Amino acid sequence: MTTNQSVNKWLKEPFDIETQQEVKALQDDLELLEDAFYTSLSFGTGGMRGIMGVGTNRINKYTLGKNTQGISHYLKKRYPEETLKAVIAFDCRHNSQYLAKIVADIFTANGINAYLFSDLRPTPELSFAVKYLNAHCGIVLTASHNPPKYNGYKVYGKDGGQLVEPEDEKIINIIEKTPFESILFQGNTDLLHIINKKIDEEYQNAVLKEAKMHSLNKDDFKIIFTPIHGTAITAIPQVLKKAGYNKVYTVKEQAEPDGDFPTVISPNPEEPDSLKMAVALAKKMKADIVIGTDPDADRIGIVIKNTNNQWCYLNGNQIMMVLTDYLLERKAILKELSPEHFIATTIVSSPIMKKIADHYGVKFKISLTGFKWIAKLINDFQELKFVGGGEESFGYLVGDTVRDKDAISASLLACEIGSEAKKNNSSFYELMVKCYMKYGVFKEHLVSITKEGKSGVFDIAKKMDGYRTNPPKSIAGKLIHQIEDYENSTQYDLQKKSKKRLKLPKSNVLILVLEDGIRISLRPSGTEPKMKFYYSLNKPFDTSKTWEEQDEELQKRINELVKETALL
Repeated sequence: MTTNQSVNKWLKEPFDIETQQEVKALQDDLELLEDAFYTSLSFGTGGMRGIMGVGTNRINKYTLGKNTQGISHYLKKRYPEETLKAVIAFDCRHNSQYLAKIVADIFTANGINAYLFSDLRPTPELSFAVKYLNAHCGIVLTASHNPPKYNGYKVYGKDGGQLVEPEDEKIINIIEKTPFESILFQGNTDLLHIINKKIDEEYQNAVLKEAKMHSLNKDDFKIIFTPIHGTAITAIPQVLKKAGYNKVYTVKEQAEPDGDFPTVISPNPEEPDSLKMAVALAKKMKADIVIGTDPDADRIGIVIKNTNNQWCYLNGNQIMMVLTDYLLERKAILKELSPEHFIATTIVSSPIMKKIADHYGVKFKISLTGFKWIAKLINDFQELKFVGGGEESFGYLVGDTVRDKDAISASLLACEIGSEAKKNNSSFYELMVKCYMKYGVFKEHLVSITKEGKSGVFDIAKKMDGYRTNPPKSIAGKLIHQIEDYENSTQYDLQKKSKKRLKLPKSNVLILVLEDGIRISLRPSGTEPKMKFYYSLNKPFDTSKTWEEQDEELQKRINELVKETALL
């Protein structure tokens, strides 16, 4: 269907008068009109996200309604003899609550029981609720850390994890065949169930069971917390209090949920600017740790003090490294660790996770980018016990009660580590440096280039195609030894001039493996209009130098690699 055909369709029923008027108004700006209709929103690494507005390439009641109607058809076909249940949650974004009610109504109109949270809740609580209520699917309305004009739609299966193959393809095929005219918007109130505090209590107790590590006195441990105007305000202060932390100070200016995110440029704990206000408060209060979470509370940012009492922003790989090493070391001390335990991470995250697994004699699993793939590993290997795992994009999960990254349990675990270290006259920072001394110095760096609109999609595709069809022989003086092409499921060995098949599912990711263990990964973002370059270097720890000196040396080498690659 052409853009004009799509526009004309939206100017008639079944689209309501208000929608038709908005489409007519867009006709005064042909560039905006084309961007709203030239394609249809698709599912990426973190569900479906897009700008709110009218059109097939926008988040609105019709595009999400079509999804929900298609999912309803799928559930009734997949579980014909069962009383169907769907759980729906939403975050602080504009229209999230409105769209969540529409989703719930469509489910009930199709004879499916809808369990709708009464107010905003963290995404990991939605994952927990799907399992707890023995539901058949879950939906959360969120665009995670995207700008205010975005919203999104994540879909979860019976295991509490986001949809992955082959189920996602089956559902997508049904959605594509579902006409807008078939959407049932008129809900059945008899099948609508409002969720209040019972699930909150059960979820928080589950977090405590997974992430509370000790009963040491915590009165001298000061925590600064910011939800960055998001949903974590409904869970993190409550969980920390139950765990014994009485000195938790929330950044007041960022405590209220607000879809405009007025105090930050981006509500993303990956960005140091989003935690500036929290760090300022930490300095004033002489705190021990800063915790910040994104709007739907699945990503965690951590800022800690170094040995010179300066505040340091950790990256996602460092957070993952310290949390995982602590969990495994604790289990080893308690003699609870066995070869049947496993940890997991993704192909663009730090290779240090494999070193940690080998050190403790546990299994190591690796997945595609996106936490849904780690959740799939937990489901696929039920004979094993998942300890913890994460990804470079500031996502971490403790235990397997939840099946998505969980900033609530990760926050508690980080505070448990920090408070215990303080009791032992150490610190979170010193534990991080000890990891590098044990496993080697690893340095990762991410460069994201934003390319919006139809032209941006073309530019990113052109860049990926260039590296795929005509890769360089070397970068910054370092030979490329291997190319891992996950879209073609092939690993090419350029030195041996051989190839072998990659076992992971297909994905538009390229990984260039250079000499000296250098890795450069390239992929389009699955949730934002961005091209992403991931750099990873490592070297043995040199005891004649400080970790900071070695870290700086690796950063200089990364800067050379960036100059030759991350330019569009």
